[in-house]
Amino acid sequence: MKRKGMLVGAGVAVLALLAGVVVFWPQESTDPVPSAVEQVSTQGVPELIYERVNSPARTIVRDRDGSVVATFTDDARSALINGSRRTFSEPKATAATVNTSAWVRLLPQPWAAGAEKAGWFAEWFRAARQDTTPDVLEIATQYTIDAPDEKDAKGVRFRGDASFGPVKASGAGRQEQSDFNDYLGLPWTFANGPTGEPDRGRYGAVDCSGYVRLVFGYRLGMPLLNTNTAGPGLPRRAFAISEFGPGVQLVTNERRRATDYAALQPGDLVFFEVEDDPETLDHVGIYLGIDDRGRHRFISSRERINGPTMGDVGGTSLLDDGGMYSTAWRSARRL
Repeated sequence: MKRKGMLVGAGVAVLALLAGVVVFWPQESTDPVPSAVEQVSTQGVPELIYERVNSPARTIVRDRDGSVVATFTDDARSALINGSRRTFSEPKATAATVNTSAWVRLLPQPWAAGAEKAGWFAEWFRAARQDTTPDVLEIATQYTIDAPDEKDAKGVRFRGDASFGPVKASGAGRQEQSDFNDYLGLPWTFANGPTGEPDRGRYGAVDCSGYVRLVFGYRLGMPLLNTNTAGPGLPRRAFAISEFGPGVQLVTNERRRATDYAALQPGDLVFFEVEDDPETLDHVGIYLGIDDRGRHRFISSRERINGPTMGDVGGTSLLDDGGMYSTAWRSARRL
């Protein structure tokens, strides 16, 4: 949501900013250290204030009344841009809704301090602020219960209600290991070289990490790996994405319940330990933000409801209610 900033000593601060001088907000800042603030008119993007803050290192963009326009995090491509409000819901799985002004876009390259003055930025930012095409959050909801199918010009179904995986041979539950290209039915040449063939028996299915790779990789163009190691892209499994994935680790896995909700913004990945091995993170979801009950809600692909959901079937999709996923939350990463 938009946050209103209160400028202490507003008259002095505004005069300094108009003069192009870097000033510092007073110690009341919620960030660990005072934040440098500079007004920049960057290649046709006027009257925006770029504020540097820490934990994690990032640039917050404000308009002249102090409202947050965007947040860019160092070393991450995920950018949060505040725009028109939208409501996300899944009536067959939960009565809760998420109403948000957050739009999550991928930068063409990881952010760095001062990138607002780079040649590529002004045009990208101007277009991104006006863009109403599906972003990370909307794309994430295009695979839930009864989501309509859509095919591209080549006849590939790239969106629509996804399952978690085929039924296990025992008949008890669903199999994991369905990746994004299984859902699509396409072979894929990965960033680290080998080409992977889809499992035809898993067509239309994605497990939790396969779902994240479908959203960020296939739909939004982030490079993908077929291994669980560090490399030029998004690894295959949840534990590897948490440990080796691109971007910035926001919450470190301390092998106990995480509670650092303030570190999160919509579009961040959240990781869980929900199965037998307490040392291995085995589930991942996409943080959506605060729902209409004031709870921190995420969306992920799960066995019990047979596919992606922001709902509460087989466990609430919440980080802060004391439920199964809440107590199993361990880490977070911004891609």
